[in-house]
Amino acid sequence: MTTALRHAWVITLRELKLWQRDPSPLIVGILFSIMLLLMFGFLLGGAIGLPGGGGYLPYLLPGMLALSMLFGIEATMGAITNETKKGITDRFRSLPMSGVAVPLGRSAADLLRSAVELAVLMAGGLLIGWRVSGSAGAVLAAAALLLWLRFAMLWLGIYLGLTLRGEGALMAVQILVWPVGFLSGVFVSPESMPAWLGFLAQWNPVSATAAACRDLFGNPSGITSGPLADYPLLLAVGWPAVLLAIFVPLSARAYRRLSR
Repeated sequence: MTTALRHAWVITLRELKLWQRDPSPLIVGILFSIMLLLMFGFLLGGAIGLPGGGGYLPYLLPGMLALSMLFGIEATMGAITNETKKGITDRFRSLPMSGVAVPLGRSAADLLRSAVELAVLMAGGLLIGWRVSGSAGAVLAAAALLLWLRFAMLWLGIYLGLTLRGEGALMAVQILVWPVGFLSGVFVSPESMPAWLGFLAQWNPVSATAAACRDLFGNPSGITSGPLADYPLLLAVGWPAVLLAIFVPLSARAYRRLSR
């Protein structure tokens, strides 16, 4: 186990050096999330009411933070697919390394990148008027929940990158991420949706993390009843745990069986 962690740390350092040489993917990802925040917050925010009352910007911001964690699937899957096509993954597999070290190192590096992105987005939100009334401990807990969701999503991205390596597959995932993000409580309350859509949105893992973060930040929840109102923290912890229980072993198995 110690050897696997040491090998994973080497992979993590490699990824961080690559980002140091070319920070453009990180910058583009942050700018894209800020653009969405400004567009929905100022262009559409005045026309959207919330069940239970409250301003739209403090409702939107935690949702946008959760959505940015979901978008990480694309970056992770794209990086894994690219390295597999270039033969870099095969070179790693030819080395005397633990089978889980490469995906574990990748996940650690992507998590550090997400922490930077999260900090920048929160600072940007504060600059445009977003405020939190929760304690410092509650804010840190919300950040931990967001990274917990990201950690689960990046393992999903690793699995998809190892199993679906065609250009079309990556494009399909990039397209499908959007409806998953919209079919949640990120932009509007599930209670404002038709019943069947609201039911799906309530059980979206992104909705659970957004609802729990709103509670911790002291922002309006936009929800007056249902599981997201009663158990937001439990769902925000439980959904990523379920995803990790599924995709960590599947990713390790896919990596061991990888062939060109």
